[in-house]
Amino acid sequence: MNAKGILDQLMKQAGGGSGSREGSGGFDINQVVNNLSSQLGGSSGQQGNSGLDLKSLLGGGALGMLIGSKRGRKMGGKALKYGALAGVGVLAWKAWQNYQSNQGDDSREGQPLEKLQGQQQEQRSLEILQAMIMAARADGHIDDDERAQLTEQIDAMGADDELHQWVEAQFQAPLDAKALAQQADSPQAAREMYLASVTIIDDDNPMERAWLDQLSSALGLDPQMAAELERQVSENTA
Repeated sequence: MNAKGILDQLMKQAGGGSGSREGSGGFDINQVVNNLSSQLGGSSGQQGNSGLDLKSLLGGGALGMLIGSKRGRKMGGKALKYGALAGVGVLAWKAWQNYQSNQGDDSREGQPLEKLQGQQQEQRSLEILQAMIMAARADGHIDDDERAQLTEQIDAMGADDELHQWVEAQFQAPLDAKALAQQADSPQAAREMYLASVTIIDDDNPMERAWLDQLSSALGLDPQMAAELERQVSENTA
């Protein structure tokens, strides 16, 4: 499968196509916000921009559909949080560093996505993609047509036959937080899966908030760790 190639394209969509990530994972989140704001023609916090939906902002691509299709979600003060996806591994690792009480041995934590290579990178990409798809499904409103459109968008990014079948399976599988959590290959993977989910869900939707709470528990995240991950998303895309 070529999951990493697909995830890279989604991350670039989240970053406004700016290619602002640097080196092995560094990225300029302010540039992400600036790029998105320039597309809106003003400040990201302007209430006057609330009429522009996220699907239109992202050109109707796969990320736009995952975030904003059937919900008709509008661009408001906190809608730019999906930009955090452009540096999911970096932010999840930063959250861990802020959370831990002392700087101990991090070797058991796993490495950020941006530092992985080969099969490890491919596996982590699948885990994050799966978390994103499940988060998009959390409100229970993706219908067959939208599912087909999302699959077509991912295919258009270059998904091979194996990945195509995998994506189809994710849309048909039960929405099971425990089953999803079992895919995490390390504590860092769990944090990245949760952070990616946070970027997709609508904070004001009770069903999606409930999904995040279930996922946090299933992943074994301490409530303070989950809160720190959400804070990273909020503070780096506000």
